[in-house]
Amino acid sequence: MFKETQPTKEECNGQSHNNSIEDGGTQLPGHTETDRLQQNKDTVFFRDGVRRIDFILSYLDDKDGEKKQERRREFEANLKKAGLELETEDKSDSDDLKTYFLKIHAPWEVLATYADVLKIKVPFKESDIPHGQDVPLEWLSRPFRLPEKVMRPQPDYFTSPFDKDKIDFFLIKNQDTFFPPSTRNRIVYYILSRCPYHKEDRKETDKKGIKRLLNNGTYTSAFPLHDRNTNEQCESERYHLYKNWARFLCFYKEQPLNLIRKYYGEKIGIYFAWLGFYTEMLFFAAVMGVICFTYGVLSYDDNLTSKEICDPSIGGSTVMCPLCDKKCSYWKLNSTCLSSWQSHLFDNEGTVFFAMFMGIWVTLFLEFWKRRQAQLEYEWDLVDFEEEQQQLQIRPEFETKCTDQRLNRITQCAVYCMCAVCVHCSMWILYSPQMLLIVACITGVIVYRLAVYAAFASIMKDSPTKKIHLVGSLITPQLATSVTASFINFIIIMILNFFYERVAIWITDMEIPKTHLEYENKLTMKMFLFQFVNYYSSCFYVAFFKGKFVGYPGNYTYMFGKYSRLRNEECDPGGCLIELTTQLVIVMTGKQVCGNIQEALLPLLRNWWCSRKARKDQYSRWEQDHDLQNFSQLGLFYEYLEMVIQFGFITLFVASFPLAPLLALCNNILEVRVDAWKFTTQFRRPVAAKAHNIGAWQEILNVVAILSVVTNAFIMAFTSDMIPRLVYLYAYHPGSEATMSGYINNSLSVYDISQIPLLSIPICCLRYRDYRYPPGHQRQYSHTMQFWHILAAKLAFIIIMEHVVFVVKFFVAWLIPDVPSEVKARIKRERYLIQEYLHNYEVEKLKIQLSQSFIIEPKPGVCTATDMHDVLSECL
Repeated sequence: MFKETQPTKEECNGQSHNNSIEDGGTQLPGHTETDRLQQNKDTVFFRDGVRRIDFILSYLDDKDGEKKQERRREFEANLKKAGLELETEDKSDSDDLKTYFLKIHAPWEVLATYADVLKIKVPFKESDIPHGQDVPLEWLSRPFRLPEKVMRPQPDYFTSPFDKDKIDFFLIKNQDTFFPPSTRNRIVYYILSRCPYHKEDRKETDKKGIKRLLNNGTYTSAFPLHDRNTNEQCESERYHLYKNWARFLCFYKEQPLNLIRKYYGEKIGIYFAWLGFYTEMLFFAAVMGVICFTYGVLSYDDNLTSKEICDPSIGGSTVMCPLCDKKCSYWKLNSTCLSSWQSHLFDNEGTVFFAMFMGIWVTLFLEFWKRRQAQLEYEWDLVDFEEEQQQLQIRPEFETKCTDQRLNRITQCAVYCMCAVCVHCSMWILYSPQMLLIVACITGVIVYRLAVYAAFASIMKDSPTKKIHLVGSLITPQLATSVTASFINFIIIMILNFFYERVAIWITDMEIPKTHLEYENKLTMKMFLFQFVNYYSSCFYVAFFKGKFVGYPGNYTYMFGKYSRLRNEECDPGGCLIELTTQLVIVMTGKQVCGNIQEALLPLLRNWWCSRKARKDQYSRWEQDHDLQNFSQLGLFYEYLEMVIQFGFITLFVASFPLAPLLALCNNILEVRVDAWKFTTQFRRPVAAKAHNIGAWQEILNVVAILSVVTNAFIMAFTSDMIPRLVYLYAYHPGSEATMSGYINNSLSVYDISQIPLLSIPICCLRYRDYRYPPGHQRQYSHTMQFWHILAAKLAFIIIMEHVVFVVKFFVAWLIPDVPSEVKARIKRERYLIQEYLHNYEVEKLKIQLSQSFIIEPKPGVCTATDMHDVLSECL
């Protein structure tokens, strides 16, 4: 897609050729800078080779474009009034011969003014605080480390919010390079988002901002430029990111977070720091899950429960009640032999330990992330970053639509406001249909499960002397129903995702949040609420509702009443855990596979198509970026959402599938590099933004972590067959030796089918899975005392497990401080030094001003105005 050219050394370093002339260099006669740039259009400068391109706007000159031309004229005129410098590339020079490109440059005065407004921190002295001490056994990590110039692309500085009146206080060696490109494009976008495009005599408040101009088609795109291409001849920041970060062969290497932050901004840097830390922590959960699964495999031969089910003399002679009314016949217990063995792999003694381990792992992950986040805040100079600074960046939509004002009691200034009560009431009215749609889809899947379960069960035909015929050679009705329903449920989930994404954005837009931060937080909560119900509802049904309201023969429970003939689903004799495992594996794996296909394969196809259409002889830098995918303001939101949904799968239902962290680990190793590849080669350069944490996602992770302890405790108690087995082992086994022999017979109740006169079959008594008194007993078909003992044991297990895990969680959270002590000390030291430098600067500045006011003629040894900068620099 990109044209590979041989760049000059000056271009690779991001410097223009004119700089070499200023430094005393020479230029060949007859070769001007303009000529050189026309030969190589892969540049980030204006035609003069001096002014850097900070932003690009593109548009098409269509036939019905008179209004658009008028808007562009007014908008560009107002941009020039704001101090920006513009340069247009004609459509005849573009690749498609239809697109105009407007190049925007922000001169020093504009940058300085808005850096003061936005309180952008800039360096004023190189930091003399040393980094951390050498780590013991550091040589072990060398294969995973990157070169120092990549990990730390620039030295550390003491920084302070930029003040235009104190320019001589800051380290300004070169005004052209003082503000990095990420800061420059952030300032320019701030201007673009607020610049009006109405005429001076018509004050129309809604006609402002590049976002509206993009929506109405006046401009087709707006983006900052990438560095040069990812080729070896040009070692730009983008090249280093591609070489050391975006390639899959670097999957075992650490991420160059400082370079990511410098090139893309703190907000994207924080995301990749969190994703990398999450992936590292998944390694420990994956190892423990593999150990738990290995224990299930090694204890395969000691599983007496499955042996009894598969034994022809026990399971083969145990005739079970029909799985549905009328069409279904009786069946033998040994038909579930395979599913009982499969269930044992995930439902064993090690699963209880793993569920408790994951409850503690979640706490360790969140607490250690807080420490890592605090360290990044210090290293990236975000310690004093306050949300009030974001209040300066009020959304243009809020300024336009909210015209009502009220007096702020604190500042005594008029502020924009809107009726919050009306907004919240309208939002709840809009939420209701969406939730009803989710419930309807869940109900539809359940009805499908019931109908298909009955259809598959009716195929199982047998007589007292014939062998049971399954749906297939290794497929039971439970397994067939679970697999097909899981696939259908996954398809429904993907369809609803497309719908709910747009609904959530629409509702959030109607609320008109005041700031970008508030907008993202509101959208995050809405989207996660929809996705939580959408993704996890089927797993909650299988885990906590399926098989719990079945009834017993002669008195079954029906979903829509007795006349619907849809009996509630029963669990397999080995329990519902294997079906929950099937549901979790299909939905989780399917989501990850579809996500990777969408993120990796589709961009490759798009690249191939764009490369066929490109005119390689004049493929300029802005055209190359124009052909890339647009990284929207919510692009990072979807990346977070994908990972948080995965986090829910591996925590909420991990007790049913210990290998879930391993699948997540493998996916995330690929995800980090795929995302890096997309950012460096497939996406336009995003507008840099600041963020000192992961925002509302932190609270969501905390809620999921607490909820996971409860769900896993209930899964082990009510979905797993572990508690009934333990109660039998220690309280109801016959004989003095505690064994599981006879458990299957003990867990099955007896029903006298002769009580149903319509059925005439040669067997009088059938078995069903429950703890009820046999026919003829004084309390026939009511629950036995063993049932209540098991229920009491389940509730006790839930209470004990939750309290143990929560006590450990709170103890670990108390034991591990959110901010490392070393970072606290460094922050205090740096604040002290900054205050000292600022004090010295003000004192020396005051001395110079006083001396200048009393001295008319300069005397030898006395500072003059021209020596002011030298004196201040020496003071610092």
